[in-house]
Amino acid sequence: MKSILFAATTNPKASRYFYENTLGLSFVADHPFAVVFETEGITLRVQKVAQVVTVPCTTLGFEVSDIRASVADLNRTGVSFEQFEFMQQDESGIWITPDGAMVAWRKDPDGSMISLAQVPA
Repeated sequence: MKSILFAATTNPKASRYFYENTLGLSFVADHPFAVVFETEGITLRVQKVAQVVTVPCTTLGFEVSDIRASVADLNRTGVSFEQFEFMQQDESGIWITPDGAMVAWRKDPDGSMISLAQVPA
């Protein structure tokens, strides 16, 4: 079986810009029901919906090799990362987990939480 990732949007144009230009995913197609991207051989279908119901947890995550560089690159494009009062994050929004993984979160144009994570080798 091959995985397919899903997200939802009420604004396909903003979502396409975010996933393609801000996050750098490869645009595949704009279908009547979804905007489709590819990331490292995995398909992401951003479904076109009338309403997005957001949840207070990560809905889509990406593993990166250098989180500090990735966060800095995204900050230069105007992306800001979330700061949570209940956890200790650095000034960039990066949290270091007890096992040494590093995670930062930001929201997509519809408010869904996206994470970047660097896991220990």
